[in-house]
Amino acid sequence: MSNSLKDYTCKLLEKNMREDGRKPMDFREISIENNPIKNANGSARVKLGDTEVIVGIKLDVGSPYSDSPESGVLISSAELTPIASVDFEPGPPRERAIELARVTDRAIRESKVIDFNKLCITPKEKIWMVFLDIYPINDDGNLFDAAVIGAVAALYNTVFPKYDEKEEKVLHKELTKTKLPLSCKPIMCTFYKIEDKYILDANAREKSISDCRVSIGTLDKKTVCAMQKGGEGTVTSEEILDLISEAFKRGDEVRKLIK
Repeated sequence: MSNSLKDYTCKLLEKNMREDGRKPMDFREISIENNPIKNANGSARVKLGDTEVIVGIKLDVGSPYSDSPESGVLISSAELTPIASVDFEPGPPRERAIELARVTDRAIRESKVIDFNKLCITPKEKIWMVFLDIYPINDDGNLFDAAVIGAVAALYNTVFPKYDEKEEKVLHKELTKTKLPLSCKPIMCTFYKIEDKYILDANAREKSISDCRVSIGTLDKKTVCAMQKGGEGTVTSEEILDLISEAFKRGDEVRKLIK
């Protein structure tokens, strides 16, 4: 069955077409809902076709790392549950959940979107910690791009809770109007290789017959901030350069959707 689907898909790609009517380098329809989680400091629900992800942000006060005593901290996690896909199992984070969290974390961290130096309360003692949690609701392929879009949208919705300096306590139920110090909007574009063709934003059927994938994170100023390859297929340097150019173009289109 997979061989038949692969042959069918390749024949469509020869005609610059895909099964769902898209061109090879088209995203599915993207919708973003801001702040669906009322008890989070910031959140976003992203629908990428039938793929759906919720990202929540929670801020808390903690101790800095010894090698960055005046810098805030980002901690990212992902939970893949059976509600999103029959392929996911309950229990502690497995390889796919860890990879999703790490790829998202890398795009956020390496883009420098958060000014971590402004998250310092007391040098060497207290800093703000940013907890970024990813919850896929439905996996119809390409969780990576949906998670990064959701993470960026959630960060831009995030406000600080009140911090009582005398009591040295965070009042989580009392939100301020102060937002995170942010500077850009990193976007991830994930390309899947099927035989010798590449497609952007593969759905579950396309993903199942792909040979490998390349995820490329870009910034506003034509800068690559992150990259990740998955799968056993090979990618040439020329193909990487072509994909980077496409990621710049498609990333700019998605950035406009994040308010």
